Amino acid sequence: MPHLHDDTIKELEEKANQIRESLVDELVTAGSGHSAGPLGMADIFTLLYFHVLNHDPRNPDWPDRDRLVLSNGHICPVQYATMAHAGYFPVKELKTLRKFGTRLQGHPHRTSLPGIETTSGPLGSGLSQAIGMAIAALMDDRKNYIYCLMSDAEHQAGQTWEAAMLAGKHKLWNLIAIMDRNNIQIDGFTENVMPLEPLRAKYEAFNWRVIDANGHDFAEMHSAIEEAKAVYEKPTMILAHTIPGKGVSYMERKFEWHGKPPKPDEAKAALAELRTLGGKIKSEHE
Repeated sequence: MPHLHDDTIKELEEKANQIRESLVDELVTAGSGHSAGPLGMADIFTLLYFHVLNHDPRNPDWPDRDRLVLSNGHICPVQYATMAHAGYFPVKELKTLRKFGTRLQGHPHRTSLPGIETTSGPLGSGLSQAIGMAIAALMDDRKNYIYCLMSDAEHQAGQTWEAAMLAGKHKLWNLIAIMDRNNIQIDGFTENVMPLEPLRAKYEAFNWRVIDANGHDFAEMHSAIEEAKAVYEKPTMILAHTIPGKGVSYMERKFEWHGKPPKPDEAKAALAELRTLGGKIKSEHE
């Protein structure tokens, strides 16, 4: 994995901001969908698709590619926006999100869009799917990595912990899970709805390596992934601490934005804020 230079961080920050703008555009056009989680995960998706993943948008079925499994499929607008900017399909197609007959369903559909590894929707199943891929890769003697992106709230589902136990048993060093620890879900804060802590101790009890990282710090997230790749005796969970609604001030840390899109006037304000932020990012690095 290439080293993360300052110039690369600048490029990633600018790209993430562009992806957030695309996110707002696709959500307001769709008139439905999730806002807070996708905006909060834009930096992590940008880092993965533009620096970390071993993949080829021109050959999405390349056998030796890294796999990205999105367990919490409702945040797929950020995956779609990132994939479009990475060259999997035209950016203008983002306007078809959730439309009848679109390739960009409200939850990812594996056979509809090249580059999507799993069909997701029911929360809690993604880690099980990723574990199957990780075991298969080891059986085939492949050296690719399986990345499983998960929400924190889906850890309220029992299947997640059964999967975690299995991954620890098989010492799946090629499995790197990244939890979006944004502390919200559709009807409140996770620790009020169903407390999840202590997450670190729980995963360590199942024989996982656990790393805490700031999900908006490219260098810190990159370092966490490098550390995960240096572990050869167990899977790794990266607890990525993020701000839901990141980049749009009136959405940040508001669980009410978990499952709704901005209205046209709200989108206009969000885009103005993101464009101002984009200009600031550019000037700070010149």
